[in-house]
Amino acid sequence: MPRLPRRKSRDPQGRMALGDHLRELRNRVLVAAIAIVIAAVPGWIWYKDLLSILTAPMRSAGGRINYPNLTDPFTVQFSVALFVAFLLSSPVWLYQIWAFIVPGLTKKEKRTAIAFIFCAVPLFLSGCWLAYETLPKAVVILLGFTPEDASAMNIMPASDYLRFVTRFILAFGAAFLLPVFLVALNLAHVLSAELMLKGWRVAVIGLFFFAAIMTPTPDPWTMFSLALPMIGLYYLACGIAWLIDRRRAKDRPDWSQVSDDQASPL
Repeated sequence: MPRLPRRKSRDPQGRMALGDHLRELRNRVLVAAIAIVIAAVPGWIWYKDLLSILTAPMRSAGGRINYPNLTDPFTVQFSVALFVAFLLSSPVWLYQIWAFIVPGLTKKEKRTAIAFIFCAVPLFLSGCWLAYETLPKAVVILLGFTPEDASAMNIMPASDYLRFVTRFILAFGAAFLLPVFLVALNLAHVLSAELMLKGWRVAVIGLFFFAAIMTPTPDPWTMFSLALPMIGLYYLACGIAWLIDRRRAKDRPDWSQVSDDQASPL
């Protein structure tokens, strides 16, 4: 009987050739894409109820949506299904991102990284929930710029409104993943806690700048609602990275801390 080719064992240090990296990336992307397609089925089936939830802020502000083009009903339904798919499949595609990063870590650090996989999904969904809670105020502020003589004409194409809402919610969700990826960089020996704390001024300014770009309203409330949680999560990531660095320092042997001009205990 012909023997099947044996699967190539992983390097204990996580080293991979360029071709192996590309194949790994292809497989991860394929798994994430399949999960998104499967998760889009509930969004397609319960499209009307989900559309009612997403358009509630617009209706409460006195606005309406319409379908000016022939293909808009299909486009809107597809957009809602895809948006729901990203939310439902977030455990899968977030895990695939981590699984692509994990091979570059040691076995001990992999066990630590697994814990952060379970933190990423609640953080992402919490950001999406905060965005939906902030959305009604954002819609009211934006519609408030409508002239009084045209206030009765606040009718927006459904595709444009859904594009604004879904990007707004997903941007908040992605922003809440900041501590997960900061800790991932720390685990990969790219970013230390000391460096993160030294650059806190630049980080805070950058987070406010990011929040100002991602929140389309001119009021400071919407910007602060995104920037302040991100700053808190940034310092949380600094604390976790500090604990990881402290544990590494304890596990490091004494002879590795001797300078080059001194004799080591070995």
